[in-house]
Amino acid sequence: MECISIFDMLKIGIGPSSSHTLGPWRAAERWINHLKKEDVFEGITSIKVDLYGSLSLTGKGHATDLAVILGLAGQDPEYIPVTEIQPLVAEVKSIHKMMFGNSYLIDFNPTSDIIFNKEFLPFHANAIKFRAFKNEKKIANDTYYSIGGGFVVREELIHAKENIKIHKTFPFPIQKAKELETYCKETQLKISDIVLENERSLKTDDEIDAEIKRIWNTMLECMYIGCHTEGTLPGGLNVRRRAFDMHEKLKGDLSYQTPKEWLQTIRKTEVKFRQILKWVSCFALSVNEVNASLGRVVTAPTNGSAGVIPAVLMYYMVIENHEASFKDIKQFLLVAGEIGSIFKKGATISAAMGGCQAEIGVSSAMAAGALTELLGGTPEQVLMASEIAMEHHLGLTCDPIGGLVQIPCIERNAMGAIKAINAAELALESDYLNAKVPLDKVISSMWETAKDMNSKYKETSEGGLAVGVNLSDC
Repeated sequence: MECISIFDMLKIGIGPSSSHTLGPWRAAERWINHLKKEDVFEGITSIKVDLYGSLSLTGKGHATDLAVILGLAGQDPEYIPVTEIQPLVAEVKSIHKMMFGNSYLIDFNPTSDIIFNKEFLPFHANAIKFRAFKNEKKIANDTYYSIGGGFVVREELIHAKENIKIHKTFPFPIQKAKELETYCKETQLKISDIVLENERSLKTDDEIDAEIKRIWNTMLECMYIGCHTEGTLPGGLNVRRRAFDMHEKLKGDLSYQTPKEWLQTIRKTEVKFRQILKWVSCFALSVNEVNASLGRVVTAPTNGSAGVIPAVLMYYMVIENHEASFKDIKQFLLVAGEIGSIFKKGATISAAMGGCQAEIGVSSAMAAGALTELLGGTPEQVLMASEIAMEHHLGLTCDPIGGLVQIPCIERNAMGAIKAINAAELALESDYLNAKVPLDKVISSMWETAKDMNSKYKETSEGGLAVGVNLSDC
């Protein structure tokens, strides 16, 4: 059984895709570490990278090739200044050389050394193979799979402990929602309390708080940047940023200097129903416009769905509870992370495996459950809210136009956030004893739906809107 921390589910990285950008980036990092462990890193003179399946079909639109270059160059997606990404990639493309592992120069021409193969490998739709050569002699050949949300596994170790943390390290091992509900009943603790006890088996309280603050600050800064940046998104679709225009109308003449002052300022604005809808949508759009621009976001649980959780948490802080503090942020993210991990264990968070229900659906379920606990819901109501949110995303396809995480992905974050709030309110007004569909059943149904879904609707851009709308129409 997997032992998944909330910090595995909520990771800081670069857009536009956790499975197609962050995953290959991390795979390249892990490969370099593996080469060093095998004592073959030094002396490599050239590299070939093969992308398979969904990584190949939508890799260009998802900046997979850029992520590979950055990963092989030893850059860290959590900390690299966003402004340095394009110059670094441009230099490699220009001189056909790379500072391998940030250690020494090797020959590398992205045009010929990154190969896009349309065929799928058996284990997962997102496969990447690295080959290393020393004076034209192959000395390493390793395959990795990007399985969604930035999670990566090496082919030779798919079932090994290197890729799976044993669940017994948690005082409350959780595979299914029912187990989580049982722990809450037995201990009379909230879901966030149970999750916190598990996290304490991995980190100190100070470390947990510091990491949650870093995650929230990244989310807040991302929303702030998105709301204050106008123009057109890169990629060729000429999609105009909408968060900026919406934000200008919503904020009026209020002034501020920092993201934290901005949050306080929003609390002074009008809160009629239409304004609430617009604010929540604006928050969600802002994150995913930053994501589409190779900006820094928090996978929640993926990059493509990164706007839902910050939008719903921001809604709570600026609309529902003006006294909200770090305690509320921590509680929200603990619950959201745990709900996401249950979906990952029981189904998938990869659109290449399950369509957009695995991304927006899961993020909406995570946000719905987390908001429900903040609003005073019982553990049973938290799980009910998550179930309601996912139930109304079942079967949602992944069909990005042009292979870009823009249309319909950006808008879907706004819709997922609104559905999460609605699901929370429905759960809070319901008696869980009358619920007909438990969360575990909807997770099981989601996985069955994913397996039955035609591959055209699983992040391949071979069906749905991706072929129904021509690039010339955009």
